[in-house]
Amino acid sequence: MPSPTPAEVKVWDPLIWIVHWSTVTGVSVAWLFTEGRIHDAAGYAVLGLMTLRILWRFVGPWHARFANFVANPRTVLEYARLLCSKRKPRHIGHNPLGGWMIIVLLATGITTSLSGWLYTTDSFWGIEWVERIHALFAYLLLVLIALHVFGVTFTSIRQRENLVAAMFHGRKRTEAANKSGGPR
Repeated sequence: MPSPTPAEVKVWDPLIWIVHWSTVTGVSVAWLFTEGRIHDAAGYAVLGLMTLRILWRFVGPWHARFANFVANPRTVLEYARLLCSKRKPRHIGHNPLGGWMIIVLLATGITTSLSGWLYTTDSFWGIEWVERIHALFAYLLLVLIALHVFGVTFTSIRQRENLVAAMFHGRKRTEAANKSGGPR
């Protein structure tokens, strides 16, 4: 993979984007195969990937750490206000709304995976409330994914920056390149 140009900065390390796209694949497989061994394996894989992502927050590079992108509620509200006022607040890493989306996606994905695993145990097999929790969180995960895709698309268009590509190669434009309309 080529090194970042002077107008780019490395933001997401390979573990982040491998975990991200592997989780996308795992969730997709779990939805395609609604039950059975493939569904269960995908759920376990997603649980493992999300656990790895949480562990990486302690030892990974700066942009992987939650302290870098999980903002306090006041900062999130101010960011949302600026966004609605059509200003272009830009962040090299995750923006405040995106940071909280990661937390909510991780919590929802883990709850979905754990409730699915719980449902396969002898103690909880066939227990209706466990199945309902699993289904509720699985559907909530879909809604959150749709909101996440919308937010990425909106931000990419607003800031003229391909965030999907950045999640593949891990690089974004620097602030200086962004202000001068540098490479896109």
